[in-house]
Amino acid sequence: MSDVRKIPVMIPMLGEEEALAAADAVRSGWVAQGPRVARFEQEFATAVGAAQGVAVSSCTTALHLALVLHGLGPGDEVIVPSLSFIATANAVRYVGATPIFADVDLATGNLTVETIDAVRTPRTRAIIAVHQGGVPFDTAALRKAAEDWGLALVEDAACAAGSTAYGQPAGTGAAVAAWSFHPRKVLTTGEGGMVTVDDAELATRLRRLREHGMNVSAADRHASAQPVLEAYLETAYNYRMTDIQAAVGLVQLGRLAGLVGQRRALAAGYQSLLADIDGLVPVRDPAYGQSNFQSFWVLINAPYRTGRDEVLAELARRGVSARRGIMAAHLEPAYADVSPAPLPVTERITRDSLILPLHHKVTEDDQRYIVDILRELA
Repeated sequence: MSDVRKIPVMIPMLGEEEALAAADAVRSGWVAQGPRVARFEQEFATAVGAAQGVAVSSCTTALHLALVLHGLGPGDEVIVPSLSFIATANAVRYVGATPIFADVDLATGNLTVETIDAVRTPRTRAIIAVHQGGVPFDTAALRKAAEDWGLALVEDAACAAGSTAYGQPAGTGAAVAAWSFHPRKVLTTGEGGMVTVDDAELATRLRRLREHGMNVSAADRHASAQPVLEAYLETAYNYRMTDIQAAVGLVQLGRLAGLVGQRRALAAGYQSLLADIDGLVPVRDPAYGQSNFQSFWVLINAPYRTGRDEVLAELARRGVSARRGIMAAHLEPAYADVSPAPLPVTERITRDSLILPLHHKVTEDDQRYIVDILRELA
């Protein structure tokens, strides 16, 4: 092929400003959890519509702490989507509870009140609902249903920084939400995560849980002019973020609105270019919100004559690094011992969808090149 390119599926938006911020943190001598983390927590919480932010080492540890916060353990069932990165289900097992897989909506990839209700039992104690790929779930409907059922609702907002629901940031009104800053996310600190809550007492306990159960943080001890004798109030964890990561996160947070705007423009470009190809259905905003398009996936329908894996292979041969659609945890060997209720939509999406490149270096010409290949394969 004369026109073979190299188009990666993602590239994190990191530049000289992030490099300088990280270097400043190193030069300051304060590289562990410290003042930059505290500032990042406050500014991120404000950006996503929450009262309190507690920075942690990953979204996986954020989910774990959210479940610990609710006192979940052996004998409890937690409803989760199988259609999610495996960490969502794994966090339930970390506390000894049982993940119960529910199906999802075909258009959004998200849990609905109906799919949750179909697998709810007297042993159900909580729900983890995911804003899948940045597409917000119906926050009003799911929060009300969880309240009516007396269940805790943990929001897995790993991909949702910059997404909105009902005109507000996706985290607004969430009792507890977990966020990711992995390099594939719109906002990255390399690794890292955040728990956001609206209850100050919960935030205090989360800060204790992430730092070995200490009643005073290491940063506060070092800042004190007098000796501080800490106490360890409960068995806890080392889930801290570093000031180096937070320094990068603060720069990224300043870029968030621009990054989301660019991603939404690119998503609109794909949607327009794909409109005349029968059998390819691109992800779109739900009626009640807007996606940050952390992932842009396309579902293959029957009129399209090429299977998903063949499409991925041909794209790769021509320099386009696409990916399979969102995984289904219940089909992985780690969950071979689980016999879930039928999950036809989950299995359909994970079998017949692919994720196309979408990041700040994708050009309109790149998009035309990618869609032309998809059109040939149709």
